[in-house]
Amino acid sequence: MIKVNNVLQLISTKIPIGNWVEVLVNFLINNFSGPLEGFAGIIEWMVNNFEALLSYFHPLVFILIFAILAWRLKNYKLSIFVALGLGLVFNLQMWDPLLTTLASIITSVVVALIIGIPIGIIKAHSITVDLITRPILDFMQTIPPFVYLIPALMFFGLGTVSGVIATVVFAIAPPIRLTYLGIQQVDDELKEAGHAFGANWWEILMKIELPGAMPSIMMGINQCIMLSLSMVVIAAMIGAGGLGKPVLRSLNVVDIGLGFEAGLGVVIIAMVLDRMFGRE
Repeated sequence: MIKVNNVLQLISTKIPIGNWVEVLVNFLINNFSGPLEGFAGIIEWMVNNFEALLSYFHPLVFILIFAILAWRLKNYKLSIFVALGLGLVFNLQMWDPLLTTLASIITSVVVALIIGIPIGIIKAHSITVDLITRPILDFMQTIPPFVYLIPALMFFGLGTVSGVIATVVFAIAPPIRLTYLGIQQVDDELKEAGHAFGANWWEILMKIELPGAMPSIMMGINQCIMLSLSMVVIAAMIGAGGLGKPVLRSLNVVDIGLGFEAGLGVVIIAMVLDRMFGRE
């Protein structure tokens, strides 16, 4: 009976996971504030430069460039849609938030791909890395997006930088997994043929594995872009600018018109990017 009571008491005792996480976060903040500030500075520099580059062109010139790019990448029908969609955003006076959103998305996607694709390559060639990263990626893809805001806010404070970093963590899983999957699906006979002709591991990777895995990698890039867009409104809760800011403001003041216009801008840019960089 005593043993049963001891077991029940043990089960009912709360495991202090929250306290452990808080201790870990405080340790990182106290001991790695320099590298964190440096990383935040790089992110801020990227966002500001991308936004300055996008703002350099007149909106009509920007729309024309995007329409021509859509024509070259896909077809003239998409070019017409891009011109009409971005023209509508400009007409709704959401152009500046749109550019801020685009700069944040570009930064998030670039950072996620720079980190994610190499990890996917290593994961495809190392069973140990695969076993370590698999539960981490499962956790990252199932945790609610709002949870990402908490550590971003604690480490980097309010602002666009925190929103971008939270977006990177949220959107990095697909490039890792789909790069890994694409390399795994490359025919072993092609790799053996490369080895037979004396190719080293770098040549096998660059000339056989990555070209063979490119459709899967492109799908990972597309999903990364879409996940980054899905964080636009959520990141506005911690001070990120862009189209998410007027959406959040419309919720606070119950302005249905403002919310619909800003939301329409998010939908248009999502459709444009998906059609331009997604697969047919």
